[in-house]
Amino acid sequence: MRAGATAVPQDAARPAARLQPFDMADVTLAEGPFLHAQRMTEAYLMRLDPDRMLHNFRVNAGLKPKAPVYGGWESVETWADINCHGHTLGHYLSACALAWASTRDARYRRRIDYIAAELAECQKAANSGLVCAFPKGAALVTAHLRGEKITGVPWYTLHKLYAGLRDAVLLADSALSRAVLLRLADWGVVATRPLSDAEFETMLDTEHGGMNEIYADLYFMTGTADYRTLAKRFSHQAILQPLARGRDHLDGMHANTQVPKIVGFQRVYEATGDAAYRDAAAFFWRTVAHTRSFATGGHGDNEHFFAMADFGDHVFSPKGSETCCQHNMLKLTRALFLHDPQPGYADYYERTLYNGILASQDPDSGMATYFQGARPGYMKLYHTPEDSFWCCTGTGMENHVKYRDSIYFHDESALYVNLFIPSSVTWADKGAVLSQATSFPDRPATELRWTLRRPTRMTLKLRHPGWSPTATVLVNGAEAQRSTAAGRYLEIDRTWQDGDWVELRLEMQPGVETIPAAPDIAAFTYGPLVLAGAFGRDGLAPGSDIVVNERNYGKYNDAPFAVPTLAGDPRALAQGIRPSGRPLEFTLASADGTPVRLVPYHRIAHERYATYWQVKPAPA
Repeated sequence: MRAGATAVPQDAARPAARLQPFDMADVTLAEGPFLHAQRMTEAYLMRLDPDRMLHNFRVNAGLKPKAPVYGGWESVETWADINCHGHTLGHYLSACALAWASTRDARYRRRIDYIAAELAECQKAANSGLVCAFPKGAALVTAHLRGEKITGVPWYTLHKLYAGLRDAVLLADSALSRAVLLRLADWGVVATRPLSDAEFETMLDTEHGGMNEIYADLYFMTGTADYRTLAKRFSHQAILQPLARGRDHLDGMHANTQVPKIVGFQRVYEATGDAAYRDAAAFFWRTVAHTRSFATGGHGDNEHFFAMADFGDHVFSPKGSETCCQHNMLKLTRALFLHDPQPGYADYYERTLYNGILASQDPDSGMATYFQGARPGYMKLYHTPEDSFWCCTGTGMENHVKYRDSIYFHDESALYVNLFIPSSVTWADKGAVLSQATSFPDRPATELRWTLRRPTRMTLKLRHPGWSPTATVLVNGAEAQRSTAAGRYLEIDRTWQDGDWVELRLEMQPGVETIPAAPDIAAFTYGPLVLAGAFGRDGLAPGSDIVVNERNYGKYNDAPFAVPTLAGDPRALAQGIRPSGRPLEFTLASADGTPVRLVPYHRIAHERYATYWQVKPAPA
């Protein structure tokens, strides 16, 4: 996404990424569930009215609003204490920039520039670089800077606006957005300068999003040293220092307060070369991805990390796996992968992409989840179009228009294929197009075909996922490689001819995931997919899964519901999973012999489900 978007020459003191992403405009999605999800979000973006999101910004600048304000977090008293008014506009800018980069649809550019022009008018009218939508306007931010007791998360909310303007600049080349962003950025430099280091650190005890990432990005965009300095000041030392020393102190912490900080740590490392930031980011990722994540790639209960020794007390919560956390963990995963292209990062990315991000969208309305909890027999709950505007509504706007950004990567001579999604990528420097035709995950295989201007020597690196016991590569129909060492890249280095094609054949098997602290609690998998018990819609009114108040997760549709009982050894149960005859549908015998229908979790919508099971001992 940011390839080439830098005003800072490479310095030996700063680390260079080993891989580069392709410009999103160079990747085309073909028909499939990811393109469907993108289209649903595109339609939602076009239905939203920028003037309604701009309402409070204009009021605070002393200007007459042009449309009534939206509901939910944007205006309703229920959520006034969190002071997230205006966060939606920032997410919306990011989403429109991502949609422009993906589609080159001029409507998104027009919306970006319209919003930027409105924000510039607000800055002019207020005679300040600060633009905000808080009910008390700039007074909330001023009080926070003074160290006064406040309610809400002003820097978290402003971070969304900074990020939206940044994305509008880097992805949509919006000059209007750049002018607004730089004036806002300079305001931040001046406003925070009087704070001592101790005062700044105290301020960072309040959730502040990824402000360190933003100012590191601004440094790369402009070369302004003040921005790099502020990126470091916005790096929360109470979190950084223990992680850099390899100490997991996350129990009880608010999860999504931390993940954006860690994304910022990695970016500050890239701006400074300070290895402590890199070490903290990598250790946090290993800790969360390997020891704190559910089978779906999500984590946390009621937005907080918990001690994994207490897994059994938290796994069945309806408030597990906040979708924003998955969004930000994938940002971190991608950033780490660019510097250290290990297949384990790509494996985690794939697992969370399917079972967290793709699974978060209502395929019929395009609305998104907040939590994706594992209370047995519960259901996914989605936001309303105009009266919710949760944090996950905002990240949800972004998630489904950015699928193109992590399918393919490259270095000077190699092209990495990380995800098996029907698509194509243009590598202009090589005069090459690689097209990927696949029905994955319905069939564990993909076919790739080159279109070349001339014969070209390149290395094609195909991921042999950790979930596939074997992998076979065929080139032009002839077997070229066979692998039984999962979790690596298979390299095909040759001079490619126009029309050459490659087939990658993988192996998907039923599996099971448990943790040592709770070996009798199990989730079943098939390749990278979590299989969910699908229990239908009995007792659920149409539309009862479209809700306003995310705080009431667990209370909606809460009539008693008994899921089937599973008994025996979880591994033996996994071996008893049988295909039903329909694509990616299976059955598993319950304790009384009744078959349980299992389907991929990302295909569950509008019905009750279970992803984790409390497995009983086998009858004596």
